[in-house]
Amino acid sequence: MQWEKLFSKKRFEAQTKEHETDESVRGEFQRDYDRIVFSSAFRRLQNKTQVMPMPESDFVHTRLTHSLEASCVGRSLGRIVGKSIVEKYPELSGSKKILDSDFGDAVAAACLAHDIGNPPFGHSGEDAISAYFQSSEAAPFMRSLSEGQKADLQRFEGNAAGFRILTHTYPAQCDMAGGLRLTYTTLATFTKYPKESVPHFPGSRFCSEKKYGFFQSEKERFNNIAAELGLLRKSSESGVFFHRHPLAFLVEAADDICYRIVDFEDGCKLGLIPATEGKALLKELLEEPPGKVSRIHFSDWREEIGFLRARIIGKLIAEAAEVFLLEEEAILGGRFDKALIGELSCKPALDEIKKLSIQKIYKNRPVLEIEAAGFEVLGGLLDAFLKAVFYPQEKRHQKLLDLIPDQFLGLNRELSSSDYEKILNITDFISGLTDQAAITLYRKIKGISLPKMY
Repeated sequence: MQWEKLFSKKRFEAQTKEHETDESVRGEFQRDYDRIVFSSAFRRLQNKTQVMPMPESDFVHTRLTHSLEASCVGRSLGRIVGKSIVEKYPELSGSKKILDSDFGDAVAAACLAHDIGNPPFGHSGEDAISAYFQSSEAAPFMRSLSEGQKADLQRFEGNAAGFRILTHTYPAQCDMAGGLRLTYTTLATFTKYPKESVPHFPGSRFCSEKKYGFFQSEKERFNNIAAELGLLRKSSESGVFFHRHPLAFLVEAADDICYRIVDFEDGCKLGLIPATEGKALLKELLEEPPGKVSRIHFSDWREEIGFLRARIIGKLIAEAAEVFLLEEEAILGGRFDKALIGELSCKPALDEIKKLSIQKIYKNRPVLEIEAAGFEVLGGLLDAFLKAVFYPQEKRHQKLLDLIPDQFLGLNRELSSSDYEKILNITDFISGLTDQAAITLYRKIKGISLPKMY
């Protein structure tokens, strides 16, 4: 792969240049960032679970605050890497006019969108959707689907849903296709798993193969993006399979750094992890003795943990960027396929933090209870609305059809003739709901609670 080709300001599905812009004020990749910020899908992340489902504390992170923080880390990683690469290849800043800020802006935009396809109730929401489509209740709807289409649903993936959100335009919305019309570079940087859902490689040693990045409905779109950018195809496998865009490694690192450290900070501040144990582990990451007294005066231990977190993130950014630059040629040649965070010197301490987070935070009883409820809510909503689109002649189902927003049906609310498209549209509708909206809608259609009448 070549950096000159990996940076493209061509926009997805744009047939002509949309309008002239002064790139000295706002570059094309910053425009991508801004489009994501102003999208309704990004706004809904404010009420989607990060660690604690529907937290009462205003401190705890949501998907939105996590995404904002990851984008900040990603921008720093991109700028550091970009500065070194532009210095190494001076021709990039010549005719191609690729700047170190372009690296930072593209990674920041992709980080901002990296969770945009996640369903309600965090990663358990993905499991809940997958479980429904593996159940006997869903079997009648899936008889005509191909193996790849079934795999899309039975191993539902928020990353693929995110790529669909960024590139898909529903018939009822407008005539202009292309979703948010982002640049090819940002879309490829967003795609950490540049493969379709089949074949599946459970336990693969290659980090880009552990999940998949697009549904069958979007695989030709990614194929076109890969061809435009010169991504290396994995010729040993059938189907749509590519090596990552190099900047996708930085997106993954930014996400890993934030969720590993900031989730742990949340757990400490919620009292799930003892403060003394939390501080000791964080100091270990900084290679400081647990009993070392800071020269800074803190009003309480929460401030100290926040200070340690900030220092650690800075340290991890510098180390991850260094690993990327050391492996740059191998990455461009498709010979490196590991998570950057796993190559850092402090990996043992990071692994200990991950282990403790699983025990104390992710398996905390309230988290498990709400995640379990999510299986009932998402499965119940999918079953109800899929019956409505597959059996619209029944009066009860006609009422449910009226509740489905226009864009999730066909043009003029006419149902698609494709079973796969019907299912995918309803799944888009349900997975796009916020945690609270999903619970409220479920309670109403089940008659558990009724809307207020005015």
